[in-house]
Amino acid sequence: MDLNNYVGYLIVSVLTITSPGAAILLAINNSMKYDLRAVIFSSLGNILGLFLLSLVAMFGVGVLIKTSDTFFWILKIIGAIYLIYLGVKHMISGHKEFHLSQSNEHIRNYNPQKVFIKGFLVAATNPKPILFFTAIFPLFLSPNHPVILQFFIMTLTFMIISFISLITYGFVAKYAKAWFFNDKSLEVFYKISGFIFIMMGIGMLFL
Repeated sequence: MDLNNYVGYLIVSVLTITSPGAAILLAINNSMKYDLRAVIFSSLGNILGLFLLSLVAMFGVGVLIKTSDTFFWILKIIGAIYLIYLGVKHMISGHKEFHLSQSNEHIRNYNPQKVFIKGFLVAATNPKPILFFTAIFPLFLSPNHPVILQFFIMTLTFMIISFISLITYGFVAKYAKAWFFNDKSLEVFYKISGFIFIMMGIGMLFL
C-alpha cells in the first residue's frame, strides 16, 4: 500500500471515527453509568463487529476489483460522492442527531459480557460501516499491491483508531461531562469535520 494512500485513508478514518455516532454514544453512556472498564468491554465488542463487516466487504469487493478496472473506478466515484454526502449531512444536521442521556442513574454492578455484546451489536447491525468499507476502501487501494493485504492493513488501522477513539470519549466524558452537553460545541465540531469531508470528496473526483 502506497504511503500517500495510507495517509489519506488515515485522515478519512480519523474524521469518520471521531465524529459522534452510535458507538461513541454507547461509550459515553457506559462511562457515565458504569466506569471505564465498561467502555473497554463495549469498545472491544464494537471493533469485533467492525472486523466482521470488513470481512464481508473484503471478500466481495476484492474479487471484483481484481477482475474489473471499470468496477474499481466506479467504486472510487461512489466513495468520493459518499464523502461529500457525509460532509453535507454533518454540516446540516450532524449535531442534531447526537443526543445524550442526562440521567443521574449510576449503576456500578454490570455484566461485562452483556456490555461486550451490546458494543458488538451496535457495530454489526449498523449499515454505515459496511458502506464505508465498500465505498471508501477502494479509494485508497493500489492495484499494484495485494488487495487482501491492503484490506487487512486498513481494517486493522480502522479498528485501532476506533478503539482509541471510544476509550478517549469515555475518559473525557467521565471527567468533562459539561462539554458534551454543550450543543454549540457539537455544532462547530460537525461543521468543521463536514467541510473537510466535502473537500476530500471533491479532491478524490479529480485524482
